Amino acid sequence: MAETTFNYPDTQLLIDGHWRAGIQGKTIAVVDPATEETIGTVAHATREDLDAALAAAARGFGIWSAISAFDRYKIMRKAAALLNERCDRIAWVMTREQGKPLAEALSEVVAASAIIEWFAEEARRTYGQIVPARSSAVTQLVLKAPVGPVAAFTPWNFPINQIVRKLSAALAAGCSIIIKAPEETPASPAELIRAFVDAGVPAGVINLVYGIPAEISEHLIPHPVIRKISFTGSTPVGKHLAALAGQYMKRATMELGGHAPAIVFDDADISRAVKVLAASKFRNAGQVCVSPTRFLIQDGVFDQFLHSFTQTAKAIRVGSGLDEGTDMGPLANERRIPALENLIGDAVSRGAKLLTGGRRIGNKGYFFEPTVLAKVPLDARIMNEEPFGPVAIVNPFSSIDGVIAEANRLPFGLASYAFTGSLAVAHQLGVRIEAGMTTINHNGLALPEVPFGGVKDSGYGSEGGSEAIEAYLVTKLVTQMN
Repeated sequence: MAETTFNYPDTQLLIDGHWRAGIQGKTIAVVDPATEETIGTVAHATREDLDAALAAAARGFGIWSAISAFDRYKIMRKAAALLNERCDRIAWVMTREQGKPLAEALSEVVAASAIIEWFAEEARRTYGQIVPARSSAVTQLVLKAPVGPVAAFTPWNFPINQIVRKLSAALAAGCSIIIKAPEETPASPAELIRAFVDAGVPAGVINLVYGIPAEISEHLIPHPVIRKISFTGSTPVGKHLAALAGQYMKRATMELGGHAPAIVFDDADISRAVKVLAASKFRNAGQVCVSPTRFLIQDGVFDQFLHSFTQTAKAIRVGSGLDEGTDMGPLANERRIPALENLIGDAVSRGAKLLTGGRRIGNKGYFFEPTVLAKVPLDARIMNEEPFGPVAIVNPFSSIDGVIAEANRLPFGLASYAFTGSLAVAHQLGVRIEAGMTTINHNGLALPEVPFGGVKDSGYGSEGGSEAIEAYLVTKLVTQMN
């Protein structure tokens, strides 16, 4: 697809069914991470815009919650179809603003359509129950009702994927929503929302704002209109927002940072492990919350794995996401470059071996070399802080008890990976690793039908599977004497 196929749009707010500028007319520049050029602007919401969005969400909730689950299902299915029809243009827009290769952007859009369809079906399955009463004169009904208007906060690494789970679950349950989307990657989220608007979601049900994250969250979360929040982002910010929500007794779903262990045993299929883990590590330039980070390789296959993985990393073609043949695009923003350089430099100063990468590529665009560090000491910052970039740490281990202790050492508990030929070992890993998700001998994470979420400092609640919609529903008892 040629770079000139589409034009990058300026992005507006969506409030009460109207696409518009902010009341004060402020805008924020949008930068292409592959060229460092300003390619557009996004409208900047201020308090007046947020108050208008809150009023719209309150009205929208009254309308949407009164629509039958079957009719919500039909509108959501239409939105999924529209998203599929527009996927080429939306993927191009995402690559321009976020940097990921066009194929990855296209996969994200297509996956979003599947997520919408999954939750559309779940709208029809928000079952209650009849509880047998102690008296024949009493009927006891347990009903599921939408919790109310939702405030959702999402990051830039997956501009559509991080929104579509929250949005689809909220709409399926009958909730209205205000989405605070990322200012760095605003246009692709707006196109996702446009598909819902064009599908017939009533005005006020979905509202989209951009601006200063702290100002928006600290205004929306305490507001009495909002009954639930959902946040994806760093652990420190997530803890702050969760505490703020707790002050006002608001429900919260938190999908926070990770530091995923990837454990490979002597009896594993090493070539398969390298292929699967390298694809997962360097996808989206490593800017993935579930990205494998600490590669823990059993002694007997350590050298074999390390050599093969390093050669794979060296062969990755880095360039503009719009160029044919690019395997990995730039980092999404300039601040990631010194952050990674500092982590890598600290590890090397403490004795880690730098086998490949470790540096910025060129001086235009935020490109960074795929990087492999080996035998990194535990006191290195990168062994304790999420790198959120294309850096793999490869360390040896001897025993299952030792590697599980290392896997569980950190306060994070989002994703974990393992490769083994032993069913007994696989069972132990599944039971003993402290993570919300463990995938063994393949990468089976993030499908619409399976849970997606973490434990410990990686958050709480699920954004996938049948569990995901529960956070947007309240349970009501209606007991009646006949």
